[in-house]
Amino acid sequence: MIHSLPLPARLQRRWLPRRLRRLAAWVVLCGLASGCSSLPTQQPRTASHAFQATEHTALGRLAQSRRVVAGTRSDSGFRLLDSADSAFTSRVALAQAAQKSLDLQYYAIHADASTEVLLQSVRDAARRGVRVRILLDDFNTVGDDAQVLRLAFEPGIEMRLFNPMAGPRASLVTRILGSLHDLERIQKRMHNKLFIADNAWGIAGGRNLGQAYFGAGEKSNFVDLDVLAAGRIVQDMSASFDRYWNDPLAYPVPDLLSPAELDRLHADTGEQPAERAVGAEVAAPPPADHVTGMVLPGVTSAEVSFAQRQPMDLKGVPLLWASSLLIADQPGKIGPVDDEADAGETVVDGLLNLMQQATHEVLMVSPYFVPGMPMMKVFSDMRARGVRVRLLTNSLASNDAPAAHAGYRRYREDLLALGVEVHEMRSVPRAATGRHDRRVRPRLGSGVGGSEVGASQSSLHAKAVIIDRRLTAIGSMNLDLRSQRTNSEVALVIRSKALAAEAALLIDGTIASSAYRVEQNASGGLHWRAPIGAAFPDTTSEPEAPAMLRLLVNVLAPFSPDEML
Repeated sequence: MIHSLPLPARLQRRWLPRRLRRLAAWVVLCGLASGCSSLPTQQPRTASHAFQATEHTALGRLAQSRRVVAGTRSDSGFRLLDSADSAFTSRVALAQAAQKSLDLQYYAIHADASTEVLLQSVRDAARRGVRVRILLDDFNTVGDDAQVLRLAFEPGIEMRLFNPMAGPRASLVTRILGSLHDLERIQKRMHNKLFIADNAWGIAGGRNLGQAYFGAGEKSNFVDLDVLAAGRIVQDMSASFDRYWNDPLAYPVPDLLSPAELDRLHADTGEQPAERAVGAEVAAPPPADHVTGMVLPGVTSAEVSFAQRQPMDLKGVPLLWASSLLIADQPGKIGPVDDEADAGETVVDGLLNLMQQATHEVLMVSPYFVPGMPMMKVFSDMRARGVRVRLLTNSLASNDAPAAHAGYRRYREDLLALGVEVHEMRSVPRAATGRHDRRVRPRLGSGVGGSEVGASQSSLHAKAVIIDRRLTAIGSMNLDLRSQRTNSEVALVIRSKALAAEAALLIDGTIASSAYRVEQNASGGLHWRAPIGAAFPDTTSEPEAPAMLRLLVNVLAPFSPDEML
């Protein structure tokens, strides 16, 4: 009989003190709250659903013809989107090709140059008669990013906010303080990310919409991974979208605020207004050879860069045809406590069940990794059966959420004790890495055709699990308690050795070029070992993290309950 490896006793002693600290923290925050607001009463509305007759659209016919040419029995085709360029141009291509419907579901849409160009293609679709539905989590619709809500007042576009918070939108702090009377609503967020055209082609993965996700962030860029899908699986993606869109927690934006309120909000931020708010026309860029070294009036240089990226060729992009499954959380996971019984098994639960069927290897990529006791038990069981378990996550220096790192490091030594191979992404300045060399082993975020620019640093944001080099799961989920219990998530699970090999090659390339392997030395301390031939050295402390950041994590650690990270 195979027995689980024992979990360290200190891991099991953390739960009660942490719950007490969580309660104390919320008591303090509630004492700071003032001016609590309430949400308007939901008005009756007619449910809407995905357009089903996909054979009546060019995208639907293209998906079918691509399958016939491939000569496959599999009903869905896939393409990894491993670079910022392919992630951006594929979305533009879908928006430009749509004839009947565009459905966008996102946790965050930022008001910046990339979004301006991308959403212009969405507005153009609406103006030619395409039905556009945009479902956005409400948490980040504050400050300048609230200007994205102007889309709700564009003809042909309907926009809803999922699980909205009460309170002013001037800043995230004021919004949270204005909603502290409803703590459950603040904590539960719709983290799903889908981009669907004509119910025939779609994109799922880890990216939100914004410059940092498309390789043009000024301070940092996210290393991410999406998958382009065509065929039958897209209908499952649309069905998941419809469930959220028609849920009572999806509020039409006009019910929450008016165009005049948006104007007042922009004036109240006290910030310099952008040269052009999201929702205005984008001037057509001149030919490429005329824009070098200049900025057009009213158009930023970043917008010129994004506007010049050619849409992906959907007719010629290689597709891998395979059997697949969409796993998606139910909206009830975010609803009131009495609705949680309807949520069923979660996306992370499903992935853990798949991991337990592994016979050889499980490779995990999760930027925010706070496993908790149940997940640690799964790792223990796998290691006891001789399954190789590998993890790529952020280092402290590359993590954009120090509190999440505080939760992760509680488990780091215990993971090593179980025999889990732990790799941490280093924060690499873009100016130091240069452009992608085709002779270099492929890695996440640097695929051929990528267009990462500037001297900003990189942070891992991809979410993927590869099981026995045959099953690949790519989606919005992190391997942490927040994704498992609190946020809603969605993921594509694809059974394809070829796609798994491609994804694993990207991850292995990232580990080999841009990640430390964390090991425990003979004296019980941690050692961060650089890859062979790397230009960066080994170290015995959190690599490349300044002293103030290490101090911040030490301060946050006692007040960072695992289930809230």
